[in-house]
Amino acid sequence: MKQIIHTDKAPKAIGCYSQAVKASNTIYLSGQIGFIPETMELENGIEAQTNRMFSNLREVIIAAGATLDNIVKLNIYLTDMSNFAIINTVMAKFFNEPYPARAAIGVLELPKGALVEADAIAVVNN
Repeated sequence: MKQIIHTDKAPKAIGCYSQAVKASNTIYLSGQIGFIPETMELENGIEAQTNRMFSNLREVIIAAGATLDNIVKLNIYLTDMSNFAIINTVMAKFFNEPYPARAAIGVLELPKGALVEADAIAVVNN
């Protein structure tokens, strides 16, 4: 059985998907970009978008009854791999050791012209 997760504290879905889906003790978080939830506009610049992206992920996972510490796998998509160091610096403000497994993937473009996007998988105790 799956449970659909939604919060108004993160951007609404801009397509036919849910912010997250919980199935048993696993939470699958859809990709988040640097949208400001209230305006659905992107933050300006890579650092601001990255901060907002992680804030949005945090709000969705809280709505699912978990925290960022429950994330076991994180995928980060970048339109410019030279921003990798910025991503690491900002990520360290949101995540504690031991860090989740992670992939950083260079892509040509992201929705709405975003510079960075992240999705994740989390595991919780039922």
